[in-house]
Amino acid sequence: MTVPAPPYRIGLTAEAVASPGRHDPAAPPEGMVTIPGGTFLMGGEDPDGWAADGEGPVREVTLRPFLIDAMCVTNAEFARFAEDTGYRTEAERFGWSYVFHLFADRRHAIDGHVPGAPWWLAVTGATWRSPEGPGSAVASRQDHPVVHVSWNDAAAYAAWAGKRLPTEAEWEMAARGGLARARYPWGNELTPDGAHRCNIWQGRFPHADTAEDGYAGTAPVDAFLPNGYGLYNTSGNVWEWCADRWSTDWHTAGSSRTRIDPQGPPAGTARVVRGGSHLCHDSYCNRYRVAARTGNTPDSSTGHTGFRCAATPRRVFA
Repeated sequence: MTVPAPPYRIGLTAEAVASPGRHDPAAPPEGMVTIPGGTFLMGGEDPDGWAADGEGPVREVTLRPFLIDAMCVTNAEFARFAEDTGYRTEAERFGWSYVFHLFADRRHAIDGHVPGAPWWLAVTGATWRSPEGPGSAVASRQDHPVVHVSWNDAAAYAAWAGKRLPTEAEWEMAARGGLARARYPWGNELTPDGAHRCNIWQGRFPHADTAEDGYAGTAPVDAFLPNGYGLYNTSGNVWEWCADRWSTDWHTAGSSRTRIDPQGPPAGTARVVRGGSHLCHDSYCNRYRVAARTGNTPDSSTGHTGFRCAATPRRVFA
């Protein structure tokens, strides 16, 4: 779904992402953590991974220090942005968004399915305010991640907050929590000692989620234990937009552009999303692994995609 977007009321444009928010690393803004930077191993070569997505090769990437939100942006936080600016998301302007079939009110579904993914329904009136369509609300989900937000919506919020979207490399470094080559932010076992560490699909996808992890649908942004850097839910719950344009092979070139503070390809339409969601299941999509990646068009929105913000420490980069 690609249509020209109207100007944002307060001058918020996608280009704002290219002008990073700057903050004092000695006193990170509330809700953000400082990632010290350095060199880490990015990517994965998991035999159960998706090579076609460009998860590999594993390579050394060097980043300067940065700040990143400990949690995804919540419904309550996005509501303050919308109230302050009058911003309307692309789903609100288009009049519909994608809802998982078990959550959707089919009376409001538009004819047709997503090719290869019939469990997604285009639902009239589905927005961040009404995630399942007309009659649904987020009043009881104020601490859940905002969903039905496009990349453009996420970029607008980040600019309003004086922040930016994280680069894909920043996202992965932070998501790993200091663990080199681990499959998940907490290690290599999905349920260490039988304990669930993330919100993903249990049961038979896409027909029955047993919710053994405690959640059918999204979970609060501080659900489960944080990783070693203090970030919550970097596996599962909701996909997270990154600043980078999507490519499956740009990063394979061993140049300084791809190895030192990489910003992603200079051209392209789709944008990167990371982290997987509560709908991920090994039988279909095991992209809740920390190296997993995929992309989507910047005006697309779904009921399982949100975002967190990043920022550049002023004292380091000023």
